[in-house]
Amino acid sequence: MVRILVAEDDRDLNGTLVSALLREGYEAEGVADGEKALEVLSEKKFDMLIADIMMPVMDGFALAERVRETDKQLPVLFLTALDDKASKQRGYRLGIDDYVAKPFDMDLLMLRVGALLRRANIERSRELVAGNLRMAEEEHTAYVDGEELPLTVREFDLLFKLLSYPRRTFTRRQLMDEFWDYDSSATSRTVDVYMAKLREKTAACTGFEIVTVHGLGYKAVLK
Repeated sequence: MVRILVAEDDRDLNGTLVSALLREGYEAEGVADGEKALEVLSEKKFDMLIADIMMPVMDGFALAERVRETDKQLPVLFLTALDDKASKQRGYRLGIDDYVAKPFDMDLLMLRVGALLRRANIERSRELVAGNLRMAEEEHTAYVDGEELPLTVREFDLLFKLLSYPRRTFTRRQLMDEFWDYDSSATSRTVDVYMAKLREKTAACTGFEIVTVHGLGYKAVLK
């Protein structure tokens, strides 16, 4: 059974979230702060973490940073009243997977939880399918309608990342830090050039499009 940890200091909301997750068929446990969440995560295996940002003892940002030191794959969903661009950028740089702003609709939150869990399974299986495109990470090869799609290693990695997190926006800086490392010649324009090449090469793909988020970066949107 899928196990989800909820870190939320509002006792009523914590209980409501845990109850909703149980009704959806998940196994859920609630804690009141980030420090307790780390303790529980070290003792038990969970498939997802839902965390408030503003918590006593250790806030959500600090919690996410500590989690990512040892676990790069655990899906992390932030619940927050801080629905501003700077807070979102900080969270994404720390490696969280999604945001839900308070107040939120519980049914929609459950849909987001399900979507994140499905994406996490894609990353574990290391194969991705979007429409007529199939990407096999172990082979580092992409296929469109069964025919191999000529992608460079970096193009493949960029596309696999975008499609692993559909609708999530990645900033140019995030992509540069992950895929260009310490290449001093890389600029934000370099990212734009690669995205243009990917759009050209995937023009025959039916299941998604690469969308420019003006002033920020790029995301993949499934059709």
